[in-house]
Amino acid sequence: MSEKEPEKLYDKIFVARQPIFSEEMKVWGYELLFRHGETQAASFADGDQATTQVIADGFTLASRGMRKGTKALVNFPRNVLVGDAPYVLPPERCVVEILETVLPETDVMEACRALKKRGYILALDDFVGQPGFEPLCEMADIIKVDILHKTPVEVMDIVRGLRGYKASLLAEKVENLDMFTVCKRLGFAYFQGYFFSKPEIIPGRKLSSSQTTKIKLLKELNEPDTEHDRLVEIIQTDLSISYRLLQYINSASFGLRSRIESIQRAVNMLGRQNLRQWLQVIILSDINSTDKAQELVRISVRRGRFLQLLAADWPTPFGPDSMFLLGFFSVLDAILDQYMDQLLEEISLAPDIKAALTDPRNPNAVWCELLAELDRGNWGRLEVKAAAMGMPMELVDRVSIEAETWAEEVMSAAV
Repeated sequence: MSEKEPEKLYDKIFVARQPIFSEEMKVWGYELLFRHGETQAASFADGDQATTQVIADGFTLASRGMRKGTKALVNFPRNVLVGDAPYVLPPERCVVEILETVLPETDVMEACRALKKRGYILALDDFVGQPGFEPLCEMADIIKVDILHKTPVEVMDIVRGLRGYKASLLAEKVENLDMFTVCKRLGFAYFQGYFFSKPEIIPGRKLSSSQTTKIKLLKELNEPDTEHDRLVEIIQTDLSISYRLLQYINSASFGLRSRIESIQRAVNMLGRQNLRQWLQVIILSDINSTDKAQELVRISVRRGRFLQLLAADWPTPFGPDSMFLLGFFSVLDAILDQYMDQLLEEISLAPDIKAALTDPRNPNAVWCELLAELDRGNWGRLEVKAAAMGMPMELVDRVSIEAETWAEEVMSAAV
């Protein structure tokens, strides 16, 4: 086997993680959304092969950085469900998600009973109240209700039809906070969708003094003339940041032969630009410690790195470091639940980048739209968006994987 073969494997596989929250907005788990780099987006020639590859490679890839006890939901088409493939995954971690195309036939029900005996949690996917799935509703531990484009009354009717079952309800494709509130009132236990990455603006709420201080630090870090010694000073005056820097620089990803215990030496090794980016991540992570905010910080880091790497191989409106900032600050409003234009008044960014972040009509806002489709794991729309920008999906896949890997390495030092 040549040294390059493992790289080819990862070039072919991309698994997005979409978080699932409890009603307290704590991360309960992630759905793993699979894409094969050599196929058209979300149009697998063989769904069985897709799930098998998620099990073999994607599960390990996506599990990095997930907290202990966090669940991972994996989609199972019929033929894989009734085989031995599910048992490759650990029952204490994996939720077997039964696709909406799987009918409650005899062998399917036998497979479900066997999985439950082995301790697996079963989830029924994309339920919209359709008849004929009663046996699976009886068997399922979780029923995922697709609420996209549904009215509160329609959701209420579906919930009413499920009241005779013991399963917990998961609202999927929740796109706004109003629907999150409706589903919460209807008794849903879990929530999945894009709603969490939008700000919840509450009139009269202000940033705390601690948050304001960290925003000022972010502003200082974005000043082009920030001195190297000032970066060192920011680190050395904060015990937590100093500890995390040494932890990061001594992590396996750097592969150092001897341990570094000097802040100055760690700073010199990272270099000025890498240090600034690392500090930005750490400070943004410290601004808000809720599960929602930490998940958004992880997304911010991945977004920034994605655009930065993309700029190295593809024409972009800004240079790599500016593209990093465009992605990195693209969900700052949701992290702090404040209006984006007000927040950016406090941070030093080029006018063109600010315009791209605040005005959806700005030509450069298309890069934020691309990032949004990547977050959603909506492969069809992502491919359409990339094609409209003239960008090959092979490039998107490769850069996505590299960005995800870097984000996990950096975030491991942020907590």
